[in-house]
Amino acid sequence: MYGKAFAPEYQGELGAALGVNSSYEEVLATARRAHDTAGTALERARAALAVAEANRRLGRVSDAGRAWRDSYRSAREAGDAAAMAWALWSGGTLARQCGALPLARRLLTHAVELADGSGDRLAHGYSLAGLAETGRIQGDYAAVAELHERLLEEGRAHGEARHMVWAMSGIAQMHRNTGDYAKALELFEESVRIATDADDARGRAWSLRGVADVLSVQGEPDRALALLSEAETICRTMDLASALAYNHKMQANVQYRAGRYASARDTYALALAEFSDMHEPRGVALSRLGLTKSRARLGRDPEATLAELAELERDFTRIGLRHAREMVLAFRTELLEAAGGDAIPGRPEAAGIPERTEASGGMVPAGA
Repeated sequence: MYGKAFAPEYQGELGAALGVNSSYEEVLATARRAHDTAGTALERARAALAVAEANRRLGRVSDAGRAWRDSYRSAREAGDAAAMAWALWSGGTLARQCGALPLARRLLTHAVELADGSGDRLAHGYSLAGLAETGRIQGDYAAVAELHERLLEEGRAHGEARHMVWAMSGIAQMHRNTGDYAKALELFEESVRIATDADDARGRAWSLRGVADVLSVQGEPDRALALLSEAETICRTMDLASALAYNHKMQANVQYRAGRYASARDTYALALAEFSDMHEPRGVALSRLGLTKSRARLGRDPEATLAELAELERDFTRIGLRHAREMVLAFRTELLEAAGGDAIPGRPEAAGIPERTEASGGMVPAGA
């Protein structure tokens, strides 16, 4: 069994004032007041951690960067290893969100070490989860699949619904990306049920996105879009800027797979603008790929498409997104095959070319 979801990143007096479903504008205002009135270095560290997490999820990456560093300095002044670990977890999560995956690994590895020495089980678990998420986003499934499973078992053992949702969604994502759609759908749907029972709105939004992704791949775009609309409402209610942008990108993926290329183009453009405003390069690159593919389907000049694909391949290689790079190579091959047959993707004569689906490109974790 598990209890209601909670947010261990809100610590001290903030833990009593804020909950897992608090909007991030509310979190930010409460944490700033706590920081201004903090009487000790540890209180400042805890308040700055909440400021960092609120800003990160609102997409304000510069403010988030300043806040997690403030939290780490204050925790170090207080001599509290657990608080230092939480600050590094926040910094590592921000680095991953911004596409700096090697930096994310370094910060999260150090967070694991500090948390292990401090005896803070939750800080240790969240930091390990961050490492697992980073490896999964990079496509290094062999290295992190077992860790995801172990973290899921730990979540079950301690009745931590939020962590169960995160780990289960990550495992489902790996099954989805390797083609086991039935297993992926089963796990995503179970994740939705757990999040719902635990009153974890954010986890429910991310899990609904996963269900919608698999339904879309299996040819049910309207059901998928209805679920994404429900998840979008949650994202707006909680001020989840990054999650909202990923929701829009998934809506575009669904539209693309259904052959609704004009709608997909417009929705990818919306997601691209949102990710650009947040300075989130992974989301920017994935949205650009979808936009490029949609425009190609609508008859864009193949040479312009190939040039953009080459640029995207470099971006994905730099960021370290293996699965996304494979999508670029697959579409390039498809485009060249079509051009070799005097056809352009999206025109009637190209209809016989097998359609390759746009993968989700990884998910920002619900609980990490």
